[in-house]
Amino acid sequence: MPIQSGDQCPSFSLLNQHGELITSDDLFGKRILVIYFYPKDDTPGCTKEACLFRDSYEEFVELGCEVIGISSDSLASHQKFAKTYNLSFPLLADEKGTVRKLFGVPGNLFGLIPGRVTYIIDKKGIVREVHNSLMDPAGHLSKALATVQSIHQEQE
Repeated sequence: MPIQSGDQCPSFSLLNQHGELITSDDLFGKRILVIYFYPKDDTPGCTKEACLFRDSYEEFVELGCEVIGISSDSLASHQKFAKTYNLSFPLLADEKGTVRKLFGVPGNLFGLIPGRVTYIIDKKGIVREVHNSLMDPAGHLSKALATVQSIHQEQE
C-alpha cells in the first residue's frame, strides 16, 4: 500500500553520494523533509527536477527543511550527478529498491520506469503531501515549496 498524506513516514537508512549513512529517524523532530524519488541520474526530466531543487535549496533550508533525492542509482552515479550539476543536497542510493518499495512508489509504463513521487514530511514524521507525476518535474518543486511554506507558517 503506497504511503499517503496523513501516514507516518517509514524509517529508513541509506548512503548518500559521500558514502555517509543518512537515517530518517535522525531527521524527524529536527527538520521538515522533502523526499523525492526519481527514476535515474542524468536523464532529462531527473536533471531538470534536481536542478530546480538545487536552485531553490536555500529557500527550503531557510524554512527549516531538508531536501533528499532517492533513486536506485549507485553511489558513483550519484557522486558524478551531484558534481556535474552542483547539487548540495543528499542523493541517496537505493540500489535494491527497498526504500522505494517501503514507500510504495509506483512504477510507470508497465513498471519499466521507476516512478517520480515527492513526499513532504513534517517534523513529527507525518506525510503532509504526496505528489506523483512522472512527466511534470517542475510540479514537484512547486507543490513541495508550497507545502513546506504552509508547514513552516503553522509552526510560527
